[in-house]
Amino acid sequence: MISVIIPTYNRASFLAEAIQSVLSQDYFVRNSSSSFELLVIDDGSTDNTKEVVNSFGKKMKYHFQEHKGVSAARNLGLDLAQGEYIAFLDSDDLWKKEKISIQMSFMNAFPQAKVCYTEEIWMRRGVFVNPKKKHRKYSGWIFDRVLPLCLISLSSALFRREVFEVTGKFDEELLACEDYDFGIRLALKCPVYFLPKPLIIKRGGHSDQLSRKYWGMDRFRVKALEKTLRLDLTPHQEILVKREIVRKCQILASGFEKRKNKPAARKYLSLIDKYRLTEQGQKMEEK
Repeated sequence: MISVIIPTYNRASFLAEAIQSVLSQDYFVRNSSSSFELLVIDDGSTDNTKEVVNSFGKKMKYHFQEHKGVSAARNLGLDLAQGEYIAFLDSDDLWKKEKISIQMSFMNAFPQAKVCYTEEIWMRRGVFVNPKKKHRKYSGWIFDRVLPLCLISLSSALFRREVFEVTGKFDEELLACEDYDFGIRLALKCPVYFLPKPLIIKRGGHSDQLSRKYWGMDRFRVKALEKTLRLDLTPHQEILVKREIVRKCQILASGFEKRKNKPAARKYLSLIDKYRLTEQGQKMEEK
């Protein structure tokens, strides 16, 4: 069984299309209804989300929780999921109908693979846009590739269930960039296989996206990177993480200085000093 988890919060206007893109998967259409379950985790919506879900009938498993954030919603979905495979779909994204078929073919052909993800089609306010060079996807042991930015879109990934026993769940204390944090832990623990076909549509540009809600998203990435330093890293991996902390803190310090927020700027300047000095010490030890 494949468990599909859709976390949502006040996105009834997007949700029906997202659900339909799951139900229209040719893999599910060809196989019996017991081949998948679809869990919608409503993170405290105040719009007509429940009515949208109910309009699809008994195919749906709807669960409501008080508003705790997307990480808590995904974690509840993981707790409830019964499938051997786990797939997430953000409620503003869409799957192309062959997504699961192609991924399951890959997973069956390579039983050692724990997770695969796909290329994406991007839309901003209804207009197709091209990803930048920095968003290029990679395959294999990609720990160094996931440090600069969130490379692995959860909507594009398919996991074997046991992955989460190794990586842990989503950090409910991070207000944003929880997918970046998870992607780092994932890439540290196992190879991630990239399928270069565009099999999801990511719809962006709307006002409720976390990237528009919070200025300076690197604040959350720095927290995630500092958490990473507490994991079992090689000396080289530790240097890579500290370099990325310094890089992101430089951006944040400059941004806060422009906004005349000197206390926040000093905070990130102090982190630059801390991790730059530590990195230099490590380099000397390696020599």
